[in-house]
Amino acid sequence: MAEDTAVRAEPGEAVEEGRASLGIPARVARALVLAAVFTCAACGLVYELALVALGSYLMGNSVTQASIVLSVMVFAMGVGSLLAKPLRRWPVPAFAIVEALLALVGGLSVLALYAAFAWLSLYNPVLIVVAFLVGALIGAELPLLMTLLQRIRRQEAGAAVADLFAADYVGALLGGLAFPFLLLPVFGHIRGALLVGAVNVVAGIAVVLWLFRREVGRGVQAALWSTMVAVLVVLGGTYVMADEFEVSARQVLYRDPIVLSKQTPYQEIVITRQVALSGRPDLRLFLNGDLQFSSVDEYRYHESLVHPIMSGPHGKVLVLGGGDGLALREVLRYESVRSATLVELDPEMLRLAREYGPLAALNDRAFEDPRARTVEADAFTWLRGLNEQFDTVIVDMPDPDDVATAKLYSVEFYGMVKRVLAPGGRMVVQSGSPYFAPKSFWSIEKSIAAAGLATVPYHVDVPSFGDWGYVLAAPTEKPPALRLASGVPGLRFMDEQLLQASTVFPKDRRARDVETNTLAHPHLVKYQEQEWKGA
Repeated sequence: MAEDTAVRAEPGEAVEEGRASLGIPARVARALVLAAVFTCAACGLVYELALVALGSYLMGNSVTQASIVLSVMVFAMGVGSLLAKPLRRWPVPAFAIVEALLALVGGLSVLALYAAFAWLSLYNPVLIVVAFLVGALIGAELPLLMTLLQRIRRQEAGAAVADLFAADYVGALLGGLAFPFLLLPVFGHIRGALLVGAVNVVAGIAVVLWLFRREVGRGVQAALWSTMVAVLVVLGGTYVMADEFEVSARQVLYRDPIVLSKQTPYQEIVITRQVALSGRPDLRLFLNGDLQFSSVDEYRYHESLVHPIMSGPHGKVLVLGGGDGLALREVLRYESVRSATLVELDPEMLRLAREYGPLAALNDRAFEDPRARTVEADAFTWLRGLNEQFDTVIVDMPDPDDVATAKLYSVEFYGMVKRVLAPGGRMVVQSGSPYFAPKSFWSIEKSIAAAGLATVPYHVDVPSFGDWGYVLAAPTEKPPALRLASGVPGLRFMDEQLLQASTVFPKDRRARDVETNTLAHPHLVKYQEQEWKGA
């Protein structure tokens, strides 16, 4: 039997006659409103995740960025819920306006923050404002949606809240999964947020306005429909221009022309290229805005990283990180290497190292060597389940400027590396700058020692980076000998005399009182933030 405004009571519910004349069964009307709740919740969580992820890419410290976004948004949701109380007298137009504003602010949030970072250097203040506005508008949704549900069919408060929050939380699940697996890899940060804004405004306004069309006058209906169309036009126009904006904003952040840009689920990959009057191009790789190498002097970095450790046993070599293939290139120069395994988290980085012409030429197409093997995995997780040993382990990870990366510089991580070292095996770790970040450098050295390895710290000059340091380590009582292999291939930078001098540190950059870096206490993140802020 068709129901209009009232339905039979279900267990645990007290039902009264509804007040809205909708022209459709109450059960269908409630399902539509709950579907709007579901969609709006998914959109709200996407906005939240987009702000956290963007902050992690641009600012580095994912814990700080997540804390700012979550705390500000949750606080603002409470404020928004209180501010929405007087609006319950006009729930339909109020909800439509809230959704229009949320679609605009949320949809344009990533673009606005990118602009604030690139041109204004005001990222965190703008982030706080945007997070507050988005949170307040999300908070205003639920009281208005509850009012709309009760206008269809009045329920006991507990049952109504259960229905509303069930739809809200399930929608949040959808948004949480859609962001990393669909929106970010397919549409990117800016376009993904704009697309969600469009979905938000359609689901929020169209459903409610159509459903409650008899509740508002024609003039109000026309104004609200026009508002929805205007928001869609703004979001659509911005979507069309998003690529041009992103190129312009990104180029502001880099000195040289950008020739390649990729947003992956793990990081933002940017390659720049500049040709000097000498005709020698300078190819640079950036991950999340941090320089990884310059082709002009990368040989200094990689010769210093690889060749000292190759004076020991090196039949089986493991490279953790180094997805650009440049450390692998140096390893494979030794004919005595039987196998070289490279573990890289980001498959896109490996694909570029193999297929992007300038990068493949720079690494001498190392991945085509039959001795080379690649593993697409998180090095920390991969090591935990490893039942294989290696003579040489080269740790070439990005700097530990967030918790996710800092775990790869922890005592626990080095303990796992120690476990996979064959008898006589050794490890080398790129350890940052002992000049710009001395606390970070010596914390890494101390953490390696805390894992039961004897260490030899050393440093060289790499013009693109400045003074740069490494730690050679072995599970022995005495520190391993720091020397070059007798059959070392011809090198452009490193020689025995320079290597011996590299162990001398100036008085103001020698070992100091620092904490070890562990999973429970990631002190490196704090040191990195303090030391690199003004560098």
